[in-house]
Amino acid sequence: MTVYTKIATAIIMAATIATGAMAQNQEVTGTYINESGGTKVQLTDCGAGLCGTVVWMKNPVNDVNNPDSSKRGRSVVGIQAVSLKSTGPATYAGSLYDTESGKTYSGKAKFSDRDVALSGCILGGLVCKTSVWQRVD
Repeated sequence: MTVYTKIATAIIMAATIATGAMAQNQEVTGTYINESGGTKVQLTDCGAGLCGTVVWMKNPVNDVNNPDSSKRGRSVVGIQAVSLKSTGPATYAGSLYDTESGKTYSGKAKFSDRDVALSGCILGGLVCKTSVWQRVD
């Protein structure tokens, strides 16, 4: 191995380690807007993970499809719809409440610089639907 090859290898390894450290320390809390632009969810630290609360809707509605009939008259704005725990650098898993259907799905989240890919899954994660939400703050 030549001196140049050793130096190049060292630089690549250092960059890889630094990139991994940045991904682990990436700030994922903040406010995100869904693909249609109709709902904003604020992700905050809560306990050992992230909680997401609906903070704005273009056309606010009530939680009419909630399986708990006593909650069907409440506004969707203010509902905690996301509960996630870290599974690795910039990745999370937990539950996602679909305010339109009233169903809760197992979910995954993968964060990048300015967005999060949320996947709601059924059948133990065999079938997932992904939606990419953009960070707005």
